[in-house]
Amino acid sequence: MDSAVPAPAFAISRFLEDIRAVAPASGSAFDVERLPDGRTTLVFRVLDEGRKADVAVSGPRTRAHFKNATGVVRAVLLQFKPGWSAQLLGVAASALTDRIVPLEDLWGRSGSDLSLELLAAPNLPAVMDRLGHALALRTRQTFEPASARLARRAVRLLEAGEVRVENVAAQLGVTARHLRRAFTESIGIGPKDFARAVRLQRAVQRAATSHDWARIAADAGYYDQSHLIAEFRQLLGLTPSAFLKRAGAQRPQRPQRPQRPQRPSSATRDAAAA
Repeated sequence: MDSAVPAPAFAISRFLEDIRAVAPASGSAFDVERLPDGRTTLVFRVLDEGRKADVAVSGPRTRAHFKNATGVVRAVLLQFKPGWSAQLLGVAASALTDRIVPLEDLWGRSGSDLSLELLAAPNLPAVMDRLGHALALRTRQTFEPASARLARRAVRLLEAGEVRVENVAAQLGVTARHLRRAFTESIGIGPKDFARAVRLQRAVQRAATSHDWARIAADAGYYDQSHLIAEFRQLLGLTPSAFLKRAGAQRPQRPQRPQRPQRPSSATRDAAAA
């Protein structure tokens, strides 16, 4: 089941793309599905019937991650907009790629203390308040490099439909090599991998309402249906039909985004847990 998620503190709201609070039915496992998307997510979990908690960072992925998580009482997931995680977490996004890292490994004592504070929070608004305070404090302690701003501009172009890294670099007035370096540092994956993830996400969204794979491939930006199938196999480890069959089987357990006024929209389906 889901809980309504209160609006985050204004100081961090501009860095966030999606917020979820999930609570699997008692005794049920939580099916984790993380598709490649170029995003970093902070995950707070309550475990062991409410006696323990942890906070971890799920970095951007180049391949899908599927897992059946047990023992999760509830979780809160904060998904950062691309290009902001380094400022919020204090480490280059590339250091988190395809990894799930305990927050205390990044923040030390303050990371483990935050887990205890969140576990002691009496309700969801209090959890969000303490998360917001901790992240806002980090933004005042870190410096935002120009490469992060460049990477975010490149993200907008790639999500708008540009697929060639050279074209993006030319529009931004930098070399392709410089763009790849800045993008990898700030987003966590290269611009080519990011473009592939954007294309995959479009195909997954369209497949929710259509099974015409030739049309889906064309609309999502693939050369043809064979190109789409090859990308699904490489990025998800599944054929398109096998992915849809899996998604259909898991849909009753997958959390839906809570409806909150003024919440940032997202094109991703991210349910990351350590």
